[in-house]
Amino acid sequence: MATTSRTIERTAVLAAAPWLDHYPRWVPSTLRYPSVPAWRLLERAAEEHPQRIACWFFDASLTYRELFDAARRAASALLRLGVRRGDRVGILLPNTPEYLIALNGIWMAGGVAMAISPLMVAEEVSALLEATECRAVVGLDILAPLLFEGPYRPELVLLTTLEDRLPHWKRMAYPFARRKHTGRWRRTPSKGIYEFDEELRRSSPVPRTIRRVTSDSPALVQPTGGTTGRPKAVVLTHGNVVGNAWQLRHWIKADCGRETVLAVLPFFHSYGLSTCVTNGAALAATVILHPRYETRAAIGLIERHRPTLFPAVPAMLAAMNHRLEHRPADLSSLRFVISGGAPLDPAVGRRFAELSGATVVEGYGLSEAGPVTHSGPLDGNARPGSIGIPLPDTDARLVDAETGSTDVAPGEVGELVVRGPQVMQGYWNFPEETARVLRDGWLFTGDLATCDADGFFRIVDRKKDLIITSGFNVYPGEVEDVLRRCPGVADAAVVGVADAARGQVVKAIVVTKPGATFDKRALDDYCRKHLAKHKRPRIFEPADGDLPRNFLGKVLRRRLREGGVEHAVEQMIEAEQETEDGQSVDEV
Repeated sequence: MATTSRTIERTAVLAAAPWLDHYPRWVPSTLRYPSVPAWRLLERAAEEHPQRIACWFFDASLTYRELFDAARRAASALLRLGVRRGDRVGILLPNTPEYLIALNGIWMAGGVAMAISPLMVAEEVSALLEATECRAVVGLDILAPLLFEGPYRPELVLLTTLEDRLPHWKRMAYPFARRKHTGRWRRTPSKGIYEFDEELRRSSPVPRTIRRVTSDSPALVQPTGGTTGRPKAVVLTHGNVVGNAWQLRHWIKADCGRETVLAVLPFFHSYGLSTCVTNGAALAATVILHPRYETRAAIGLIERHRPTLFPAVPAMLAAMNHRLEHRPADLSSLRFVISGGAPLDPAVGRRFAELSGATVVEGYGLSEAGPVTHSGPLDGNARPGSIGIPLPDTDARLVDAETGSTDVAPGEVGELVVRGPQVMQGYWNFPEETARVLRDGWLFTGDLATCDADGFFRIVDRKKDLIITSGFNVYPGEVEDVLRRCPGVADAAVVGVADAARGQVVKAIVVTKPGATFDKRALDDYCRKHLAKHKRPRIFEPADGDLPRNFLGKVLRRRLREGGVEHAVEQMIEAEQETEDGQSVDEV
């Protein structure tokens, strides 16, 4: 009976889904999904394209046959060292071949992979490991202190290194970086600590017939939100992972075994993992790896390896535009660029399209949804400022932000809720939070959006960032857009501040352009001309440096509400110093 009711409801949603009329001609409205564990994506690529280069890392490459063989050896090593079905196994690595090997090896061994961000501190890593009862970690040698300096330590650690893979001059400096971070010149295995590369050499591949998990089994534990106190982590099943990879494979007009993906998004984030790793395997694409985003290096990789697909964040495209304006380069191999993670300024996307010749669209997703749910169509009909339309088999609605029980009228702002094969199983050991965001099969995203008559969605703001002043709703993003157009303003962030009379008032933190002065009166006059009275900032504050952002480029409004502007440079995706000598090994 429940299944029949759900079918009727989905039919009603699709009947009111105008976006289906705007699908590119090659994209079907519904797909048939393989009911397989996620590592089968790699196995299929190895079976169908064994000699295809799976990945490049500096001057070294692995074919799909070699990568699959290494993953099977990793699974064998993990099983021999005591990893059992359902065990959480962390990955604390930059974008390297070892990440691909470890991820698929964990899945083949029946384990649940857990992404650990190198941007965390030891206390945060320890809290995450303890909350998820993580028994084992595959990590980078110079990041090992993150695993050992907190109160909770994993039972099993397998360490690898970049030393043998780096260019010559960086290779010479690597031991000094290891000494700085770990106090040791060399890797020294001890009780519970092993060398990952050596364990691969010692292991025989697990049988190709191994079947340790099903599509309903957990595949990924993805930390999200704060990691202090009680960490919150998304649980994605193998079906979620494969489902999102399959959706992306069919969204892109791609030839399996012929595409090349530039992978400079971090794999510890669900966006990089899905668009580069699992989608790359689904396409049997060559994946160009780089341990950390650097503008000059990324442009060089495009010229050298000629990628066709480039998943990006707006900060990357803006930085590339700036460099290309002064130093043109041949980016003509790029066919499609999908920008996500933060709002894309239409001018930035348009300029990158002009400089590269690629089709640039904006997409949308969140870790709880695999993560991709929306994308601009890649047939030239994307709409600037829009996150696009839902992927195949993804239902989307806008509901009232207060109760979430009533659909809003067309054109009105509402909370975006989604449903599809990529939506998570829930949060790890957090049933009350799971119940709050998963209701009757719908994921409540916490994002406020509008939808036009053709089914194109636009994100307005985060629900938690909504400012309510004197009973009026104010969306910070709308005010920020106006402020950024004000003469002399380079950037701006808007938050709500408690006020006894109005509940909240609007506060603007403003970054001025070089040479410009902070002029509160000029800012106020400009806002009076371009904003309704209730939307106008009552408080203007100069920023002490740049606005705090996460590594995807999103402004951390929570930090601004708490007071104080912090640089958070280590968490910004565009954090490198543009010099002719590049970065030190210590910055990898």
